[in-house]
Amino acid sequence: MRLAFPLAFAFLILTNLSAIAQHRFLANQQNKLVIIDAEGKPQWQMMLSGSPHDLQLLDNGNILTHQNTEIIEIDPRSSEIVWSLDAKKFATVDRVEVHSVRAIPGDRIMIALSGEGKLLEVDRDGTLQHSITLQRTHPHPHRDTRLVRRLENGNYLVAQEGDGKVCEYDRDGKIVWQYDVPMFGRKARGGHGPEAFGNSVFSALRLPNGNTLIGTGNGHSILEVTPEKEIVWKLQQHDLPGITLAWVTTLEYHPNGNIVFGNCHAGPENPQLIEINRGQEVLWKVHDFKTLGNDVSNSIILDADANVIR
Repeated sequence: MRLAFPLAFAFLILTNLSAIAQHRFLANQQNKLVIIDAEGKPQWQMMLSGSPHDLQLLDNGNILTHQNTEIIEIDPRSSEIVWSLDAKKFATVDRVEVHSVRAIPGDRIMIALSGEGKLLEVDRDGTLQHSITLQRTHPHPHRDTRLVRRLENGNYLVAQEGDGKVCEYDRDGKIVWQYDVPMFGRKARGGHGPEAFGNSVFSALRLPNGNTLIGTGNGHSILEVTPEKEIVWKLQQHDLPGITLAWVTTLEYHPNGNIVFGNCHAGPENPQLIEINRGQEVLWKVHDFKTLGNDVSNSIILDADANVIR
């Protein structure tokens, strides 16, 4: 499962050099993982058997992700899978998919099992320790969930793509907070690129101020909403000069207030990763269609402050 490094350097575009340095980052391009250094040079890459939607850098330097329904831990130093677990063993239905996986306290792994409609907590031996059932209006193995994050209070913040909503579940599976992603008076349009539109939410983070930051997927936007569901900040499709947003995916919230996000399916004219400040100035962007293509669904800034929320 090893590949030789490509000879061509990734082409990175950096704006506002005085504000921020270039980043070293990990990203996926369909079923390939790549690490690109701050100078734009690919350092490492590895092929998987399926396209992952979630990535996590562990304390030991390994990468937790998934290929299809198999949860895997990769040592990037050797490009070896050092631990794996097939989440399909927990399924009671014919078709299931995994779109989110996280290492959580207690040496457990949290898995969102779409199709089954459950969030699972398992130990490293593959024993199920806890689970809750999601409340789904439009159940579908490909669309039940996108990213799920376990909060400090033990609750789960779930991006329910097919239902167009973000739900916070308690440990008993009760919804204690819900936000329906608005359509802003527009009609849904099919597709994956900038021409599409909908509320297929991809990600949600709970901020230190108690608000929730939401990547709206094909809503082409980022929203910050209060616990009372008021939108207090938003970035829309054409707010950044010279950039068109398509499927807004991964979010990272940095301690200085900057936001790094993924711009998937946006075509060769647009960057795949973008960093902005709260004034919506573009501080950094990655525009490398040759290496990353049109399907970067997840990324991690590797030189980020330890307190980044992702």
